Amino acid sequence: MPELIKYREKLNITQEELAEKSGISVRTIQRIEAGAKLKGHTLNAIAKALQISKEELIKEKSEETSNYKLMKLINISSLPFVVVPFLNIFVPVAIIYAKKEYNSLTKQIVSIQIMWTIISGFLFLLSPFFNRIFTSEIRLVLPVLIVSVLVNIIIILVNTIALDKNKKLRIKLKFSLI
Repeated sequence: MPELIKYREKLNITQEELAEKSGISVRTIQRIEAGAKLKGHTLNAIAKALQISKEELIKEKSEETSNYKLMKLINISSLPFVVVPFLNIFVPVAIIYAKKEYNSLTKQIVSIQIMWTIISGFLFLLSPFFNRIFTSEIRLVLPVLIVSVLVNIIIILVNTIALDKNKKLRIKLKFSLI
């Protein structure tokens, strides 16, 4: 439930009354309550009308209310597909959208899989060139593939354990790809 609905209902006012009190159109309030982002002048006006801080009004679904069992499932759902490029990304994304569990942790889980798929793909494609550079008799394609799969499995398992113990990811990016 968006925060705007919660605070509006707590004050027991209608959308029309909030629109009049804030100077924002009823249609804009309806769009925000349906999920549109609240920002700028609209955010200031509605926060002032509801007599709350802007931060309270725009807070995302907090990790405290998040379903950590579902997040562990989202993370571990990549595991069976670590050898199939893009399925290790598609399956968690499908679960996120099906269960409507959009938050920073789930975005981070998918971002890690995207990033690892890109890195391992580049390493796999470059492995024949490493053979020529190092004039090695051993073909590096298969070892690179095996190591990249094993590292991905380790990332998934470490993050699943960290979610279970600490309710946060142990291995994470400093940015989000989605």
